[in-house]
Amino acid sequence: MTILQEMGKQAKEAAILLATLPTKTKNTVLQKAADALLQQKQTILTENEKDVTAAMAAGIKGAFIDRLTLDEKRLNEMANGLQEVATLVDPVGKLQSINTLENGLIIKQMSVPMGVIGIIFEARPNVTADAFGLCFKAGNAVLLRGGKEAIATNKAIVSVFQNVLAEMDLPKAAVQIVQDTSRESANEMMRLQGYLDVLIPRGGAGLIQTVVQNSTVPVIQTGVGNCHIYVDESADLEKAIPIVMNAKTQRPGVCNACESLLIHESLKDSFLPMIGEALQQKQVEIRGDETVCEKVVGAVKATPQDWETEYADYIISAKVVKNIDEAIAHIRKYSTGHSEAIVTENKENAERFLQQVDAAAVYVNASTRFTDGGQSGLGAEIGISTQKLHARGPMGLKALTTTKYMIYGDGQIRI
Repeated sequence: MTILQEMGKQAKEAAILLATLPTKTKNTVLQKAADALLQQKQTILTENEKDVTAAMAAGIKGAFIDRLTLDEKRLNEMANGLQEVATLVDPVGKLQSINTLENGLIIKQMSVPMGVIGIIFEARPNVTADAFGLCFKAGNAVLLRGGKEAIATNKAIVSVFQNVLAEMDLPKAAVQIVQDTSRESANEMMRLQGYLDVLIPRGGAGLIQTVVQNSTVPVIQTGVGNCHIYVDESADLEKAIPIVMNAKTQRPGVCNACESLLIHESLKDSFLPMIGEALQQKQVEIRGDETVCEKVVGAVKATPQDWETEYADYIISAKVVKNIDEAIAHIRKYSTGHSEAIVTENKENAERFLQQVDAAAVYVNASTRFTDGGQSGLGAEIGISTQKLHARGPMGLKALTTTKYMIYGDGQIRI
């Protein structure tokens, strides 16, 4: 038995107990885990500094370093996320439906844990805390395999959670971190049938496609975010500028950041130069069509590949369109189905955009940065699902459960 198989076996055993844990016990663990994160703050930050230093020495920079870096604020947010999950309604055991048949059979459909959830993710230490909190509250064990750049940080965080579990006489295998960060360990995890009930990739397009194409374990596909904002001719420009700036520059390395800006041609002489200057003041490189390059000093000519690229960096593609029809057609062609937004004061155009754009989250007059579990009232998220089976959009507690049919009889037989 390999190390990963042994970890999977322990996780399955832990999941049996977790499935029947009282809500009060789960909430106590999460509250203690939040407190322990803050108590061990210095240890975690020290380990994180090692990871960041090593990554920078390896030539890594930009948005990747931002995703990797923890500070007191982000640690506090991680702890707050665990506390918020503790306050949420427990989905386990929730009655979805009840039906009494003519033959007297009573059929109940109940929410139950999935079992063991595997997560392969890149250098985002906050995922470690979110994944543990949500999986544990939903009654699941979780097996985590993070990127090599964050291994010291992830080990420190998981150690904190395992110590809390031990204090509560619960199995440490409820949360485990794969310490082998080689490609081979990822490949083995994708084939861990019989141990993992579902596998969730979180990261860039390359990671997600690798998992989707190679996993023999069922996969929930989380989203690559080539997110668009379309600024309509009726847009309130006092809303449009902060919306675009927030969506692009608050955290450019995340999947709900705006990657492509579409602008109605009537705004090419007013809004376009203003937003171009504002973006460039934040060191955002603008890759535009002919009109954008003409109106925005310093913009560079976009290539066909730019329209389909999730940059996860201080880069944005920009295009001037004739009308909302052209904007929607462009989004349909290049969207990854994550988050799309329109800025408009025209109610008819707003409704058309909402109805005709196919994405997990579609916005009117708001930043795409709200596609987030914490921002959506879910406490935290396991990822943003861009598929259409089982779960779509920010995945919280409910998305980490499945259902079981419970049938009560009194001697009925089928004839």
